[in-house]
Amino acid sequence: MDYVPADAATVSDMRFSYWANSGQTWADLLQGCQHAESTGWDGIWVPDHFMPPPEGYGPEKDYGSPEMGAILEAWTMLAALAVAVPRIRLGAMVSGNTYRHPAVLANMAATVDHISGGRLVVGIGAGWQENEHRRYGLELGSVAERSDRFEEACEILTMLFSQDRTTFDGEYYALDEAPMEPKPLQSPLPLLIGGGGEKRTLRTAARFATEWNCWGRPEEIRHKISVLERHCDEVGRDPGAIQKSAVGVLIFTETEQEAVELQQSLGYRSGLVGTPEQLRQVVAEYAAAGVDELLVPDFAFSIADRNDNLDRFQAEVVN
Repeated sequence: MDYVPADAATVSDMRFSYWANSGQTWADLLQGCQHAESTGWDGIWVPDHFMPPPEGYGPEKDYGSPEMGAILEAWTMLAALAVAVPRIRLGAMVSGNTYRHPAVLANMAATVDHISGGRLVVGIGAGWQENEHRRYGLELGSVAERSDRFEEACEILTMLFSQDRTTFDGEYYALDEAPMEPKPLQSPLPLLIGGGGEKRTLRTAARFATEWNCWGRPEEIRHKISVLERHCDEVGRDPGAIQKSAVGVLIFTETEQEAVELQQSLGYRSGLVGTPEQLRQVVAEYAAAGVDELLVPDFAFSIADRNDNLDRFQAEVVN
């Protein structure tokens, strides 16, 4: 019997958010975000990277010299979007913990929350992109080390957002009666943890997250949510207190066979590949799996057809 979470929702209950590719010019990215806000999307997300990976981004991954691709920095963008896009939620999907000390990130996040009038979601993950760390001299560490460091960072963020002073003595971070003012406008400031690692990441999410995100098709997300709920039981947390979101590359196809071929090539990123009829079914399956928010990236679109694809998704799939 398939696992069905207790908080399974209908499509009408879900939020739909736009994930903007940071490899655009600022003018193009801003236009897409403003279009998303004006056409009824619920949120805007931006990735946090400094360069593409060696194989490039996107389904084709054929960019010649991909590391030289232009990438806009996430938190600078979020501060600008907080003013330029004044209505909907916004956040990083997700900030690499290895890029910034958690106390620095906490101050940045509180500031952006004030600029936005209380609309920020702090998205954070353990970090993974090796070439960024190697090129910039940032410590990446083993998977276990990153997981340990990430868990400490999430605890520090939670403390700084809620306490007058924070003292922390960990293996990777130490704070000595650290103040952080002003506090975020939101209390608590939403903390989204990204990733599907079942032993560590989902346990960290169970302890600290108010939201969680993962790539994957509905059946994969359903399984991850079941693991998250087990971790919540172990740490004494109500799993219903954590909003769940999922993401998959959006590509409209003319036929179901074309969708099958693309899904096989994209693997876990293929959640939103298909005809409009197929996509309506997939969205319903995400809702039944317990997904509260579905993120729609523009990674497979050209700038010229981006808005048309976003509008088509709204018109032919959601509404």
